[in-house]
Amino acid sequence: MPDKTIKIPGPDHPISIGKSTSHVVVTVGGKTVADSRNAVLLRESSYPPVLYIPRADVDMTLLQRTDHSSYCPYKGDCSYYSIPSGGERSINAIWTYETPYDAVAGIAEYMAFYPNRVDAITVTPPT
Repeated sequence: MPDKTIKIPGPDHPISIGKSTSHVVVTVGGKTVADSRNAVLLRESSYPPVLYIPRADVDMTLLQRTDHSSYCPYKGDCSYYSIPSGGERSINAIWTYETPYDAVAGIAEYMAFYPNRVDAITVTPPT
């Protein structure tokens, strides 16, 4: 099996991670899956920004790890979780880079949610 290509963010593919000041709540099936004021916002190249929520702010008892995985040459190996209470729509609803590359170490121990696989991701700006 060939080695995985590792790419470093730069001018041709910028990646930045910054603290979000918003309150983020994720719900599925009437349950709060995540509630955080400590999310980070990852901006990558021309992709839409993504909020990553600390694992400490996610109710891990509502999740089920799956065998699905993917690879990003800028971030590393990606693992997935489903939310069983959300049914088939919530399969692989969450992704996480458990040991991301150094350039994006700020997302270690954080999780991101696909908006179309949960009931709501409510983002409330600070008052």
